[in-house]
Amino acid sequence: MPEKTLTIREAVKSDDVIIAKHLCQLALELGVTSDSIRHDWLEKTTRFIKRARDELCYRGFMAEINGQVIGSASCQILELYPMVSEAYQKGYIWGLYVEPNYRRQGVATKLMDQSVIYLKDIGCTKAVLHASDTGKLLYSGLGYVESNEMVLNLE
Repeated sequence: MPEKTLTIREAVKSDDVIIAKHLCQLALELGVTSDSIRHDWLEKTTRFIKRARDELCYRGFMAEINGQVIGSASCQILELYPMVSEAYQKGYIWGLYVEPNYRRQGVATKLMDQSVIYLKDIGCTKAVLHASDTGKLLYSGLGYVESNEMVLNLE
């Protein structure tokens, strides 16, 4: 049997649909009901990626084993309000997804490592993400700490 070789590569534009599908699958696995998924989710997500690539230094990363995509992660500058100093720039990591058969094998860690390297390269001083309950173990093991973000439920 041939050895499985994991490769992490930068995503190209043609990967945007795969990244969008991973994001939708992630939402479903986190408990979002299929009837609540937007009918235009694919177009909306690929349009978001294009805008993020054009305006927010977006970069995606793909995990492949022997040429088959098994995971992806996305990152970009986090710009919620005007930044008045270049000394403090947050980056945002989102959409980390690994196919179920390849989980707990270090794939997510390698995708996160590439994302962090890229965010540092573009001058980010902090990396921010929102973790699912299952993802918290991975992220805390990588050095992420819970922040002072506060949320008000508007429902």
